[in-house]
Amino acid sequence: MAEYLQNNPSLWQALLPWPKPEHNKYHRGHTLVVGGSAKHAGAAKLAAFSALRTGSGLVTIVCNERDVPVYATTALSLMTETLDNWKTLLEDSRKNTAIIGPGAGVGKETCDLVLAALEAKKETVLDADALTSFADDPARLFNAIASPCVLTPHSGEFARLFSGLSINHIRLQNALQAATLSHAVVVLKGSDTVIAAPDGRAVINHNAPPELATAGTGDVLAGIIAGLLSQGMEVFAAACAAVWIHGEAAKLQGTGLISQDLPNHIGKVLQGLKIQPKGGF
Repeated sequence: MAEYLQNNPSLWQALLPWPKPEHNKYHRGHTLVVGGSAKHAGAAKLAAFSALRTGSGLVTIVCNERDVPVYATTALSLMTETLDNWKTLLEDSRKNTAIIGPGAGVGKETCDLVLAALEAKKETVLDADALTSFADDPARLFNAIASPCVLTPHSGEFARLFSGLSINHIRLQNALQAATLSHAVVVLKGSDTVIAAPDGRAVINHNAPPELATAGTGDVLAGIIAGLLSQGMEVFAAACAAVWIHGEAAKLQGTGLISQDLPNHIGKVLQGLKIQPKGGF
């Protein structure tokens, strides 16, 4: 069995990004979140709001024009743009991070949005529908990944996207194989989430309470990862930190947790990390 570390702040705390007195919002990055149809708008809203709470300086939900009113009322601090401007948005170097998948819909349009973001060398978090959209041709996705990218599958999405692997009951080995194959950091979600990097680093997370087993919590995790990436945190460290922060936020809420509770606890967890002793990989 491959060696691994147990996820904890001593591994990545020294790498957490904090705003400095001379910083403005553009120093903290700009995250683009693809928003799907109004029927599934909650997923992208959760991801976007979580990226904001984690510190991304600006967050824009990019959706079909007919759905703009649904997203524009999410939060006063979120912006909206239309999908027909996707390639133009990607040409702006200040827009450095993208979340694609939560509520996006499965199909060619989502594949095209992902491939355009990867071609533009954006730091990307791919979840849910973005992963399933490539299930029939995963090599097309893997061959396009050349910039920092995080894949966040649950076990079902993992099995669909990495069906070519010899998947076994050892989740650590599965995640490491997947990271090598995909050239991305893989966050294999579960009660013992595994975070694996293409270079062989791996961490297993143990702080997630069972209350996280509810709809939308994965969308929040995608937003936390992107919020850290947008501020310049190294991709593997960002994934590890986000998974731990996600678990701690859930513990603060406790019994009765629903996914929309989580973003409001992110700041409390970050504040605790800011005042504790620091370490690093």
